[in-house]
Amino acid sequence: MKRVPDDPEAATTAAAESRPWLLDTSALMAFIEDEAGADRVEQALNQPTTLVPWPVLLETHYVTLQERGQAEADRRIALIKQLNVSILWNMDESTLLTASRLKAERRVSLADAIIAAFAIRWGAVLLHKDPEFDALTGLLPMEELPYRPSVDLS
Repeated sequence: MKRVPDDPEAATTAAAESRPWLLDTSALMAFIEDEAGADRVEQALNQPTTLVPWPVLLETHYVTLQERGQAEADRRIALIKQLNVSILWNMDESTLLTASRLKAERRVSLADAIIAAFAIRWGAVLLHKDPEFDALTGLLPMEELPYRPSVDLS
């Protein structure tokens, strides 16, 4: 795990001319479960600066806990902490207020509003496969991974 610089601008400078990447829960789960787009997440993980905000760990843990149990949820958190990422454990007032504005003005979940606010704060490209982020198009740089094919229930 990389050390997180105290200043978001320092991360941008440290990444030379490229923007940092910020992984959403959907991107990280695609990587862990080897879904479509896992190769693109792996490329992001090999970049100088790849960020994972704390809500991604929260979502990864509770979803895995519900679907696969405690041992697998804990294993996935340990795996994430071993990746070449900087985990963003703290949220400053600017990020909080940005998340609040996104939640109030756009149709996104609280977790997605917080994750997007971190991406905005750090000047990062948000890598995801969550159609909910379509509501934020134009507000921050994003790259969509292939969505899961929809299941025909008819």
